[in-house]
Formats: sequence, structure tokens, C-alpha cells
Amino acid sequence: MAEEPETEPEIEARLPEQDSFEPPESFVEQANVTDDPRDEFDENWPQCWENAADKLDWFDGYDEVLDDSDAPFYEWFVGGKLNACYECVDRHVEDGRGDATALSWEGEEGETREYTYEELLDEVQAFAAGLRDVGVEEDDVVTMYMPMVPELPIAMLACARIGAPHNVVFAGFSADALRTRMENASSDFLVTCDSYYRRGEKLDHKKKADRGAPDEATKIVVGRFERYVPTDGEYAYRELVTRHEGASVEPVERDAEDMLFLMYTSGTTGTPKGVKHTTGGYLSYAAWTSHAVLDLKPEDTYWCAADIGWITGHSYIVYGPLSLGTTSLMYEGAPDYPTKNRLWEMVEGYGVDVFYTAPTAVRAFMKWGTEHPESHDLSSLRLLGTVGEPINPRAWKWYYRYIGGEDCPIVDTWWQTETGGMMVTTLPGVDEMKPGSAGPPLPGIDARVVDESGDEVDAGDAGYLTVHKPWPGMLRTVYGDDERYLSEYWETYSDEDADEWVYFPEDGAKIDDDGYITVLGRVDDVVNVSGHRLGTMELESSIVGVEGVAEAAVVGGEHDVKGEAVYAYVIVEEGQDTDDTFREEIVDAVEDDIGPFARPEEVVFTDALPKTRSGKIMRRLLEDIASGDELGDTSTLRNPDVVKDIERKLEK
Repeated sequence: MAEEPETEPEIEARLPEQDSFEPPESFVEQANVTDDPRDEFDENWPQCWENAADKLDWFDGYDEVLDDSDAPFYEWFVGGKLNACYECVDRHVEDGRGDATALSWEGEEGETREYTYEELLDEVQAFAAGLRDVGVEEDDVVTMYMPMVPELPIAMLACARIGAPHNVVFAGFSADALRTRMENASSDFLVTCDSYYRRGEKLDHKKKADRGAPDEATKIVVGRFERYVPTDGEYAYRELVTRHEGASVEPVERDAEDMLFLMYTSGTTGTPKGVKHTTGGYLSYAAWTSHAVLDLKPEDTYWCAADIGWITGHSYIVYGPLSLGTTSLMYEGAPDYPTKNRLWEMVEGYGVDVFYTAPTAVRAFMKWGTEHPESHDLSSLRLLGTVGEPINPRAWKWYYRYIGGEDCPIVDTWWQTETGGMMVTTLPGVDEMKPGSAGPPLPGIDARVVDESGDEVDAGDAGYLTVHKPWPGMLRTVYGDDERYLSEYWETYSDEDADEWVYFPEDGAKIDDDGYITVLGRVDDVVNVSGHRLGTMELESSIVGVEGVAEAAVVGGEHDVKGEAVYAYVIVEEGQDTDDTFREEIVDAVEDDIGPFARPEEVVFTDALPKTRSGKIMRRLLEDIASGDELGDTSTLRNPDVVKDIERKLEK
């Protein structure tokens, strides 16, 4: 007779009770950790960042670590020459590690592929030759719109090899989102695929790509399940690679400050920002943080369960681990398909050493129950990490107990698309861990928590997270819009006259007596859904675009699994029905304009929105209503009765 699954109180009783944890002794011994490097970085700044540059093999050495003469348009490793593809592939083959596995991939339907570093080099060179054959030249921006298939990192590396910046668009984004990003990037080339499975459903991705790509774009299409037959103006990926099989394409020497890629992220306006990352600073920082925080070694099998369509996948599936010669595991599908054992089967089957995922996933694992991880051998795991949003102490302890067996340190990492890599986290084997707190700033990172005037807050008080010195992985600008770069990131706390530049990531935080930072969440008009940042204006524009909608306000509300979910409060035009059909029409509009992951959790129809006497929507109150929190002061509202009305409608 099968054992009854444990109840939630029984599971809770097995969670460790303490508020802080020392690094497991087994990890400290295995990692051979020495002293805390923060002192060295503080005393020798900015030359300390040579530690990051030393993770790479430069074609030409740099003349200067940091040029801050045109702050905040900083330049790193000035004069250095390198190639990101060479750093991630060629040099490992040249060092005799061509037979080592670079990429292990598993599709949702169970098919698998592996590429050694030598095989990866061969295919990257063949596709690089194919890109040149279809007209891609150095500095042309190539867009990729693909699911988690090996051809995506291969295309990224091929672009890097020939000096063509890439612009990866998450496959879950809509056709309109693709078009916006391609047009803003002036990108005339698109690498996409015909179809793929998601939770057993075959999706026609090519149809969406066709709707989104500009008419003049040159398309290269990957046949996901069978050989793709191109139409006029298209090329089949496999035919290009086969045609150029055996090609030798020398890696183009790129200046350290040459653009490696663009990544678009939501902002407080409706227009996504093209975050520009460069070759030398970004790559050195991705490699250094992969080593210092994730403890990656060439012999490791490492799994970052993110999507390459987001910055986490760029830094910690592709560029970070491959630059260190690690085996990077990729998975195409959903974590609970076809069963909730899928991830743990893969950890056991591939012998995963380091696992890096989102708190959203951890909360889902908790909800599914302990029987799934407990039915698999997870003893290969050495280190665990979280990324994308703060993790609450209960989820942290569950992860530590049931996935790490109380023998793996957890690195709870805070960073952004704009930072390029991790900024605030504990160093495994060095720092004690405090569930719910990301940790102290990394060596060389001058992160502080300040009040509205820019003064540092007392321990325990809430304030705003700021960064007071530049770092190598930082964005260089917003593509084509230097003014937006200054206004969105630097103007709030900087003193231009005193040449004191402060980066403001628009996150709230608090700091404790030990200098540990707890990130409290966004303070701008951005909703963080499962680690995906969505601008409220972008969401509201989509909703208002539906015929019959007069006004809309979007906020984030607490959600047990997603962390934060989209709540839309909608005023309709006179005579418009507010039935489920119209509600679904609004949801469909958001999915079509942005993507299914942006789907509102609730659409609440209301006759009015809570506004101050000056006409400003009090989003704070809408957030409180969505999260079920006690409402704050409503005395400044010109229409306080509307709040109770909205509460009643949401309860229904």
C-alpha cells in the first residue's frame, strides 16, 4: 500500500528554523574557499576588476581598466581586443578539451542532443559562414526569435564570431513585440523556427514570426521537427549549415567596447528599452560572476532553468558557463510536463552539480509536494541559486531542505538586464546565508540603500537601492537614446556638477547591521511576473486599444506561485457589456500584443478609479486591493467610495 503524502504542517515541521545558515562544511572543503575577497577589491579599485578580465584570453591586452572621463558613459578595458565566440568555444578546443561536452539539450518530448566543444565550434563556424552568405556583415544586428533549442546559442555565438550584434526576442512575445524590437534595432535579419511543443501542444511559431518581421527582413528558419522547406526570400538553417560544413571562419577581433548584443526590457514608458551590452566588460563580468558566485568549474554539469530569451539565459546559460568551459544543460519544455518529476529526473539523470532557477519555480515545487524531489537522487547537487525576484524565507528553507538536503549553499542573487550579471548575493563558502535576504554586495560593487534625499538609511529602515561605482558588466546606453539612458538610470540621485554618478535600478530595499540587503521589489511602474518585467504603460496601452475600453490601470498583486500577477482595473465606454466574453477579449488583446506570460490574473470592471484631487491614479491602493492588504490612507482621494466598490467586485 502506497504511503500517504505528508501534510503541509508535517512538511513545515521538517523545515529548519534558524534565521541564518553557515555555508555547509562539505562545500567549504570541496570548494577550497579562502579569504573574503571584498577587502582586496575595496583597496584596489578599479584595478581589482583585472580579476574579471583575467578570466578571458585577449587578442590584444587593454591599456586601461576603466575610462570614466565621460561618466556615466563608462568604458572598460580600453584598447583591449577579443572575440566572445573564441572565448566561449575555440580556446577550450585549443586547450585540448574539444571532447568535453559544451551543451546538453533535452526537448519536451524527450529527444536529446549533445555538442562537444569541438562539435559546437564546427557548427558555429558553418552557420557563421552561412550568415555571411546571406549578407550579414560586421555590426549588422541579427534578431533571434526562437524557443530553447541548441540552434539559438549556436546562432548567438556565430553572430559574435563575425562581429554582428544579436538581438534575442523571447519566443513567448507576440508578433507585435517582435516587430517593435526589430524596427528599433534596425535589424534586417531574423533567425527563427517553424514550430515547437509547449506542454504537448504544437505551436506554429513561423506564423507568428511572419506577422512580426518587417517585410524586407531576411529570414533563416530552423526546422524544429523536420527539414524546413524555405519560401522565396527565406533560407533553411540546416541547408545553410550543410552547405558550409567544414568552413573555417576566423573570429573577428572586436574592441572591448564594441556591442555584443541588445536586449529589450520594459520601462516606465510604453516603449521597451534596448539595453546595449559590450564585448569586453560584459563577457568578463559574466565569466567572473559565474566563477565567484556559481562556483562553476570545467568538469561541472550546470543547469540554469531560465530561458535564453531573457538576460539570465544570456549570462548564465550561454556566455558565463561556456566561457569557463562548463557543460551547460538546456531544457525546452515546462517543468511539470509530462509529470511534476521532470526536473528532478533530469537533475538525477545528468548528474547536475549546480542548479539555478527562479523563486516562482521554487514556490511551484512546494505546491506540488515533497514526494517528487524525494523520489530522486539529487546528491550530485553542490550549489543552488535563485534569480529574478526576491525569495521569501519559507520558500528558501524549503529549497535548502528538500532540494539541497541542507548540504548545498544557496545564492539568492539580485541583478537586472541592465547590470549584465549578479550584483548583490552571498559568496558561497564565504558568507553566511540569511533566508529572504539577497546578501551583501559582491566584491567591487558599491551598493547602498538610501532615502529620497540620497542619504543612507539606518539598519532596518526601508529605502531605495543604489549603486555608487560603475562595474564591468553594466549597460553602456539605451540603444539610440542616450538621453533616456541618463534620465532612466542616472538622474535621480546623481550630482552632475560634482561629477558624482549614482545608478538607480528603481528597486526598494532595506539593509541590516551586517550589510545584508533585502530587496523589497519595484518602485517604478513595472510588474515583475515570474521574473519577467512588464511595464504597466505597455499593458495599459494594450487594454485601452480594445474597442469599448475607456480607461485602464494595471498594477501588480501578490500571487502564491508567480510572486506578482497582473491586475487590470478597467472602465468601459457607455453601453459596453462587461461580461466574460468582453473580459476574455481584453485578456486576448494583452496576449496578442505582448505574450501569454503577460496574461492578466484578474480584469476588474469599475465605474471609476481611485484618484487624488489632482487627478492622479492612486496605484498603491489598487495594489493593496489586489494583494488583499489593509488599505492605507485614503484621505487624499476625491472619490473614496470607489475603493470599497472595487474591493467588493474583486471578492466576487
